[in-house]
Amino acid sequence: MGSNHSGRQPQPGAAQQKADGRPRTEESLALREFSGIIIGDMDLYTLLQQALEKLLGVFEAAEAGAVFVCQPGSERLVPKCAFGYDTDAVCQMSFRHGESIVGKAFQTGQGASYATVQQVAEAMADMAAENRAHYARAIFDSEKPYHVVCVPLICGDAKIGVVVLENWTGRTGFSESDFQLAQALVDLLAVAADRACLALEAKRSGEAVENVGRLQQEIMAALSHEMRTPLASIKGYASALLLNEVQWDERTEREYLQIIMEESDILGEIVADLLDASIIDAGRLKIEKEPTLLARLAEKVVAELASHADKHRFMVSFPPSFPVVDADSGRIRRVLFNLVDNAVKYSPEGGLVVVRGEAGKDEVIVSVADQGHGIAAEHLNRLFERFFRVRSASGQHVVGSGLGLPIARNIVEGHRGRIWAESKVGEGTTVYFTLPLGGLSNGVETADD
Repeated sequence: MGSNHSGRQPQPGAAQQKADGRPRTEESLALREFSGIIIGDMDLYTLLQQALEKLLGVFEAAEAGAVFVCQPGSERLVPKCAFGYDTDAVCQMSFRHGESIVGKAFQTGQGASYATVQQVAEAMADMAAENRAHYARAIFDSEKPYHVVCVPLICGDAKIGVVVLENWTGRTGFSESDFQLAQALVDLLAVAADRACLALEAKRSGEAVENVGRLQQEIMAALSHEMRTPLASIKGYASALLLNEVQWDERTEREYLQIIMEESDILGEIVADLLDASIIDAGRLKIEKEPTLLARLAEKVVAELASHADKHRFMVSFPPSFPVVDADSGRIRRVLFNLVDNAVKYSPEGGLVVVRGEAGKDEVIVSVADQGHGIAAEHLNRLFERFFRVRSASGQHVVGSGLGLPIARNIVEGHRGRIWAESKVGEGTTVYFTLPLGGLSNGVETADD
């Protein structure tokens, strides 16, 4: 924000002298310059700042002015630009809708002209104490304004903010024609401000489209790279089985078919990850909650993966009194699958994989721990980034989409839970996630359920 006093005490009559000493043609020039600003192509802040500066030049009585805009997501009006005040003090101000002169103009959508000190004081009577203290500093602890004009910035149904112009010396005031002209000019400014907002939204939409295009390229690159290995295995073993000149024994045929099935499962998981990622990117991730037995869900996931992990031992540890959780069982199954699958992949020498559940007062904590090589501290905070892959300690490429943990994070956060990892190199990795306990938290999950 700018300030044409920059913290110094204004001398009585100083601003008036500036106005009184210039010919009326300067006001006409300021009006033409104002018109040029609102038809220009500039961002919202620059537009409001330059327009406000010219408004102060158009009106002889205007010694200070500010533009307050509606803060997105809240019922507060905050300063966007100001001239003539102590800038730091104005920056601290924030009005509720309906509060003081600024809030009333925004709430009612009607401009107002307060022509006496008493009228100004009455209109400011409901100003919050903190705003009153900031305002006193903003006007350099001088007397209340003699005359205030406040006009809302409205374009169609869109309320953007409020323009306020103040006169402190009382040697002249805003006439009725000044007030009407101010309303007309601010209405024109509102149209220009709305156009600037639309241009910003269009720019952001363009950037979003560009990001989506870049993401699609990344996905296609991941798809072609990660699918190459399992496809090669499937094609190789299927081709071998189809050789007419070779007679395979039953044991070998079964072994080859088993490999084809396992590689097909890997492909299926990659495709599932890519589909989930596209759903998340489109903002269409739906969480449909139902009573969920996490211990049973974990046991099913472990049973499914254990058949392909001969080197590993698995343990599922949930207390008998573990509560029933209100969750999307299909999505949480996906989280558990990705975490256990990662634990197996990144402990290629084998070892114990433990899925554990603990119940707290307001949430449950589920963890998946492995006895792999662990993750260095500098990589741990990137673990949930899309396509980030921890290099295997064995140097072997680990097949996967690189989307498993980011998808798990989105699903857990969609349940209003948290997910994080702890690891030490040489001591394995543990990934934790929480789920809040809701209306079903008093239920008990038991082995007999």
